[in-house]
Amino acid sequence: MPDSALNSILFILLVLAGSAHLVGYLFVRLRQPRVVGEIAAGILFGPALLGRFGFGSRLLNAAQHNGSVLSFVYWLGLLLLMFLAGAETQRLFTREERREVAWLVVVGTGIPFVAGLTLGPWLIRPSLAGPTGNRGSLIIILAVGVAVTSVPVVAKIFADLGILHTRFARLVLGVAVLEDIALWLALAVATSVAGNAGLDLRRISLHLAATIGFFAAGLKLLPGIVKRINKAEFNVFAKHSPAGYALAVLLGYCALAGALGVNLVFAAFLAGFAVVHKKRQIFAEALEAISRVSFAFFIPVYFAMVGLKLDLVHGASLSMMAAFLLGSCVLKLLSVGLGGRLAGFRGFDLLNLAITTNARGGPGIVLASVAFDAGIISPSFYTTLVIAAVLTSQFAGAWLDFVLRRGWPLLRPSTAIDENAVAGELPSAA
Repeated sequence: MPDSALNSILFILLVLAGSAHLVGYLFVRLRQPRVVGEIAAGILFGPALLGRFGFGSRLLNAAQHNGSVLSFVYWLGLLLLMFLAGAETQRLFTREERREVAWLVVVGTGIPFVAGLTLGPWLIRPSLAGPTGNRGSLIIILAVGVAVTSVPVVAKIFADLGILHTRFARLVLGVAVLEDIALWLALAVATSVAGNAGLDLRRISLHLAATIGFFAAGLKLLPGIVKRINKAEFNVFAKHSPAGYALAVLLGYCALAGALGVNLVFAAFLAGFAVVHKKRQIFAEALEAISRVSFAFFIPVYFAMVGLKLDLVHGASLSMMAAFLLGSCVLKLLSVGLGGRLAGFRGFDLLNLAITTNARGGPGIVLASVAFDAGIISPSFYTTLVIAAVLTSQFAGAWLDFVLRRGWPLLRPSTAIDENAVAGELPSAA
């Protein structure tokens, strides 16, 4: 690679990383999720704004010219994000409040997903489909897009607001963890059948079997094997370089998934799920070190590139955005409200739970990225899914901040006594 090309790539990464952190910081100061600012930084230099003029246009052209290298950085950021999300899933999963979590998952997630699958054949249009998308894969993407909830973004919002230790946070994260595992499997199925017209049933069946088998092994079999290797005496790699070992597990999962034809994003998620070892502090420290580097550079650059790929001029459909946002949000809010009601929650509790679990965040953006890169969805539907993820996360963060600043409890003491809940009075019915 000539020095001029290397300098161009380094300068692009500098601009993307710097602007992502700067705009992300400004959004945090405005009490908005950082991830929204990171995506906004990419949009700023995209074809809708600065990408049409002067410096922005030259930067966008240089990014397109060096697309292969930037694509690697983009995918590395995505894989690290999913790896850390899988690790958080393992850490946050709890057996407490089983009944409430079960109702919220089965009803709050199940109804939107089943509704998406049922109504999908009547709702999908040619404008939604990408070059390799068939009706089956497109319907699954639509259903997942309606039902998904963000673990990383919601957890980050809770941490920023200082409520990660509360029962409300445990309930929402427990729901999101179980929900995301099921929906990632559905997304894996969608990518496995993409590009098939339905004629080669044997090939599709083998691909589906490999995908489901990899998921089952990644959730049940492989974590036990990895944990035994973690504490084995011969494993000097894990003892002397736990962070390097954790990354080796990530690469090993991805290599195995690639050999089986399974999407690498799901392999990264399962690798994070497997590498967590609650009884060995060195792995917690290793994951913390990987997390610091990832969130300092690779993940902000990934989200900035997500924004950079959004063509809000030619790739956006306002009618599609409005219809998807309105329909998916109303369905999700009503479903979570019903699930919360069956779980025993009432009144204002239902509104807090519904708005928070409606945040699509990182998983919603990953869903859009994976489906778009697989050719399942069109640029306009990709833009719609990303904008929906951004707006729902932004609203959830703003709503929780508003509730806490007013001194209202997130869950009423009469519903569940939480010694860490925020004290205060509920708003009047009026």
